[in-house]
Order: sequence, then structure tokens, then C-alpha cells
Amino acid sequence: MSGPLKDRVALVAGATRGAGRGIAVELGAAGATVYVTGRSTRAHRSEYDRPETIEDTADLVTEAGGQGIAVPTDHLDPARVRALVDRIAHDQGRLDVLVNDIWGGEKLFEFDAPVWEHDLDNGLRLLRLAVETHAITSHHALPLLLRHPGGLVVEMTDGTAEYNRDTYRNNLFYDLAKASVLRMAFSLGHELGPRGATAVALTPGWMRSEMMLEHFGVSEENWRDALDRVPDFAISETPRYVGRAVAALAADAEVARFNGQSLSSGGLAREYGFTDLDGSRPDAWRYLADAKDAGEPADPTEYR
Repeated sequence: MSGPLKDRVALVAGATRGAGRGIAVELGAAGATVYVTGRSTRAHRSEYDRPETIEDTADLVTEAGGQGIAVPTDHLDPARVRALVDRIAHDQGRLDVLVNDIWGGEKLFEFDAPVWEHDLDNGLRLLRLAVETHAITSHHALPLLLRHPGGLVVEMTDGTAEYNRDTYRNNLFYDLAKASVLRMAFSLGHELGPRGATAVALTPGWMRSEMMLEHFGVSEENWRDALDRVPDFAISETPRYVGRAVAALAADAEVARFNGQSLSSGGLAREYGFTDLDGSRPDAWRYLADAKDAGEPADPTEYR
């Protein structure tokens, strides 16, 4: 393996599909050893009942130039998470990057449903999957990450702190989950910074995940066919784009300047100069703030 992250060890918690997979692959492309976790394996599907597996993600990491290691893990189970971290400590003796990308809520939240109408069990499980899993994983993984200076924790969310502060996000449960993860990065920054590590919150823009492409009935090859129905989809990005953001952060010797902050894939593309797979630099949150939510006419292609 070679690259700026050679000899670095990463854990991408929640790497079965979407942003987690894109991040794991880009960390591998930079030369890292990447442990990828999730509940969907070639032998067993989670309640998502989808074809993507953590073994497939690990293979993609290795094909990209790193070493991918799949470890089936339910991050709501502290004993399983502790065993995962013990394995990394035994096999590698270090952990340099922790990405908390566990989510699992797509099938649980109801758009625009007030709390008294939203299914309560689904809403509470969404909060457990989106928030409790991150806390459990950090509790067990951070002592290992702190063994060596310069560690990085990335809390994955949806929306920047600025955008979510002023914007109602779909319903109480979703809004609370995303705000909690943003605050978690802020809190971890205070706890990790004095100990030589960095924590940030990171959001992709409108991401062309496997589920999003399927929802619009397109593939990555013909995704623009959906623009007639959803013009704003023109600002969308691949999961690899936010993956490149994480790889750039992990390779930055001065990453501590971002400690505790809320970051976005589009903003970091301007900072570091990377592009999406097609050579563009989509900036969905700037598009929303500058144009769409301000009620001004805008061409999303001008923001990529």
C-alpha cells in the first residue's frame, strides 16, 4: 500500500453503503487500512433487506489500494463494539481515524409528520440508531485513538450547524438526530483537543447513494435522466466526494484548526482542491443558502 495514509488505521462505523462506503473506499485509495462495519453481510441482511454488504465494501477498499477488513457489528451492542476495538488494538496497535457514520433511519422517519402523529417506536429507534450508536462507539474506540497523537474523529450528519440551526429538518426525530450529532462533534472537540486529537462534524450534500438512485429509478451512469422531474438533483454528488473530504482531513497535518467545527463536502473541496468523480465540485449547502431557500432563482449547475 502507498499514499498519504499509508500505515494509518481507520474505522468506518456504518460502511455498508452510501457515505460510509464512499469514505472507506477513499481512505483505502489513500493507502489506509480500513475496518468497515455494519449489520448487512453476505450471510445475513439487516432489516434494510438490501444487497449491499460490508464484505463488498472491504473488497472495494482493497481494490482502491488500501486494506479493507469487514467486521460485522451492531453498534447498539456495547459488547460487540468493545470486541471490535479490542480486535483492532490486537491486530494494529493503533487507530488513527474514526468515522461515525451509523444511521439506519431511512425506513423509520415520516416526512413532515408532527411528533404526535409519527410512529413512536420508529422515532425512538431512529434516535437510538443515529445517536446512541455514535456514543457507544466513541466510548470504546477513543482510548485506542488517543494512544498516538493526531487522531481524527468524523461525525457524519446531514446539514451544517448553520443550516440546521435555522431550518426545520423533516420532523422532530430527524431534526433532533442530526442536531445531536453536530453537537456531539462540538463536545468531542472539547474533550479530544487538549489530548492531541481532532473531532469534526461533516455533511455531504445531496448524495447519490444506492437508495437515492433507486428511488429515482436511475443509475450512476444515467442519473441526469432524473433532472426533468427533480431539477435540484443537478446539485447532487457521489458518495466518493465526501469520502475524498475525509481522506483530505485525515492527511492534513494541520487538521486541528477545524476542531469542533461543522464542515461540508463542498466547502472542503474548495479548501483542499479535490473534485467529485466527474471533475466537478458540487456545493449543495451553498446552493441552498444562497439561492433556493432564499427564494432567488438559481441554476444548480453554477454551484458545481
